[in-house]
Amino acid sequence: MTPIPVLDTGRLRLRERTVEDAEALFPSYADVEAMTYWSHAPHTSVEQTRARIAEPPGEWRAWAITLAGDDRAIGFVAVGEKRPGVSEIGYMVARAHWGRGIAREAVSAVLDQVLCVEGQRRVFADTDPENAASNGLLKALGFSLEGRLREEWETHLGVRDTFLWGLLASDWTAR
Repeated sequence: MTPIPVLDTGRLRLRERTVEDAEALFPSYADVEAMTYWSHAPHTSVEQTRARIAEPPGEWRAWAITLAGDDRAIGFVAVGEKRPGVSEIGYMVARAHWGRGIAREAVSAVLDQVLCVEGQRRVFADTDPENAASNGLLKALGFSLEGRLREEWETHLGVRDTFLWGLLASDWTAR
C-alpha cells in the first residue's frame, strides 16, 4: 500500500488516522445529522468507532485532519485505490468545524497528493443526491457529476440513489 505522508496546508495538518483517533472522532460518528447520508447508521459507542478505524484498510488510506499545532483529529479524508490510476475519496469534518472551509482545504491537499504527486489519473466520489453540502463541495472542487445510480445503496435510511462525481488529474491541474 502507498504510504500516508503528512500533508501541511498552513492551517491544517493531515496525518495518518490511527485507532488512537477514535475518541476524538466518535462524536462525529455518533452525530445523527452528520451521519444521515453515510452507508451505515451513527455509532453508539466509542468502541464501535475504534473497531471501525481498526478494520484492515484494504485499498483505503485515511488521513486525520488536525488543526496546525493541535494533534486532535477533527475529521478525516480517506482514499481507496479501486484500480491502477483510479481512486475513490470520502471525508468527514466534525460539526464544530463546519462552514470554515476545512473540508475543502483538506480534500484539496489530498487531491494534490493523489493526482499531482502520486500520478493518479482520476478520483471519484459517491454521494447521496440529497447531501447538499457534500455535493456542493465536490462541485466547487471541480468534480463533474457523471451519473445517478438509482437504488444503488441499502443504508440505515433504506434504499438510496447515489450520485457519482469524477475528477480527472488534467481537470485538477488546469483549475
